[in-house]
Amino acid sequence: MITRWLPHLWRQMAVACIALGATGAAQAHELRPGYLELRESDASTYAFLWKRPTGGEVEIQIAPEVPDGCRLATPDRQQLSPGAVVVHGTLSCNGGLAGKTIRIAGLETTMTDVLVRIQHADGRVENDLLRPVNPTFTLGAATSGAQRALSYFQLGVQHILLGVDHLLFVLGLLLIVRDRWMLAKTITAFTIAHSITLAVATLGYASAPLVPLNAAIALSILFLGPEIIRVRRGDTSFTIRHPWVVAFAFGLLHGFGFASGLSAMGLPRAEIPVALLLFNVGVEIGQLAFVMLVLLLGRAFRILEIRWSRWGQAVPGYVVGSLGAFWTIQRCVVLL
Repeated sequence: MITRWLPHLWRQMAVACIALGATGAAQAHELRPGYLELRESDASTYAFLWKRPTGGEVEIQIAPEVPDGCRLATPDRQQLSPGAVVVHGTLSCNGGLAGKTIRIAGLETTMTDVLVRIQHADGRVENDLLRPVNPTFTLGAATSGAQRALSYFQLGVQHILLGVDHLLFVLGLLLIVRDRWMLAKTITAFTIAHSITLAVATLGYASAPLVPLNAAIALSILFLGPEIIRVRRGDTSFTIRHPWVVAFAFGLLHGFGFASGLSAMGLPRAEIPVALLLFNVGVEIGQLAFVMLVLLLGRAFRILEIRWSRWGQAVPGYVVGSLGAFWTIQRCVVLL
């Protein structure tokens, strides 16, 4: 029975997801998290590291506010790194930071998060993931390993669910693949590919320039648009016959995109393996949740016997292709 409604499912579901693509056109990049690190050198002095995400074409105006009784000395010149503005400095606090609150100003007006890490001189570590709904962190007892693990997992889930371009590529694959077993093979290939490059990039064995990478990711979406139309017309192509190959190839690109959100934070090397594992698990859970949502909504359309005109069934392919073209041009202009 599943095989009878799958071909209709993809086309119907894409129309319902047009709003998702339209609202994400201006901010198609995944919103990378910020990172604040304080390393205690003595009872009242901390090495200060702040990484503010640039968000691609979007300027994200957030900054840490130091607690009362503290003074921050930073260099006049900020350092630029791929996807972030980096500020180093020294934070001096009378009596230390115990019990004091750090706030990320402007975070409540964004859709991004900030990972806070406090390294005490005695080896204790405090971690927290600050969100727009809760942009403050009060220093207290050291954060447990389970809490730190949950933070990395949450970052992975949000990274994929807020990455409209990544989700649109997955949706494009769903619109192309008719057979359920081929669909499983295709999604698995995409998962394996982006997991490989996510690990390779995060561990520092390879890297990709951020701006050309974002343009290439947009191009992968543009590539799928005509393929969706071909499926609708009953035509065939290499992509339609072997979608898993295309998913694997483009998945390597998307993996570098995922890695930019984690590696840009500059985590301590000892924590990278755990952070990488849990971040990737979060990405996969978020991706699976999106695929299941597509399946469930498509099934609901089928049960309700919703019918689409021929033009309505063709709309998803044009939407995917058009958004891919828009993002490709938008991101290539930055290279000029």
